[in-house]
Amino acid sequence: MPDADAVAAAVARNVRRLRQERGWTLDALASRAGLSKGMLVQVEQTRTNPSLGTLCRLADAIGVSLARLVELDEAPVVRVVAADQAAVLWRSENGSARLLVGSDRSSHLELWDWVLGPGEVHRSEEHAPGTQELLHVAAGVLTLDVDGHDHRVETDGAAVFQADRPHAYRNDGTVPLRLTMMVAQPESDLDPAVFEPAARLAP
Repeated sequence: MPDADAVAAAVARNVRRLRQERGWTLDALASRAGLSKGMLVQVEQTRTNPSLGTLCRLADAIGVSLARLVELDEAPVVRVVAADQAAVLWRSENGSARLLVGSDRSSHLELWDWVLGPGEVHRSEEHAPGTQELLHVAAGVLTLDVDGHDHRVETDGAAVFQADRPHAYRNDGTVPLRLTMMVAQPESDLDPAVFEPAARLAP
């Protein structure tokens, strides 16, 4: 699978290109994303491996899917992602999260493969209003914490929930947990201005 340096380079290239296409300065994008200008400079100059939270902020601010930010190449009409080509965007001692594929043609859609080792937890801030997550547990038992309330999802079980509130995925068991997740952000929640050509954004 692509190493962290290759993913960071792709993120740098894609963020810079998408920002420039919209006619935005570094300050403008940093403000939209709630990041410091210094952090954005580090991202665009490949001087840091941005966290998953930083990537989500940038994707939301630019108005594209997370998958668009980490694409190593321009997406063709049909894109097949081999198992060793999925970008790992979160890693722990015994777990990982791979972004398998995504689309932002009509709405934000992302397909993820998550692994959490025994006792591991991943906490997420709320996503954009209206965002939903759909998940299927392939192995182990998931404890899904949404707004402070736990929900148990056993092997081969599924769940859907509103992800525009704090949530966490937790493995309270003694065996690895593996789940497939889809993130869906409705088109109505996207800022239409970010899809306008750069010329229209110019004063």
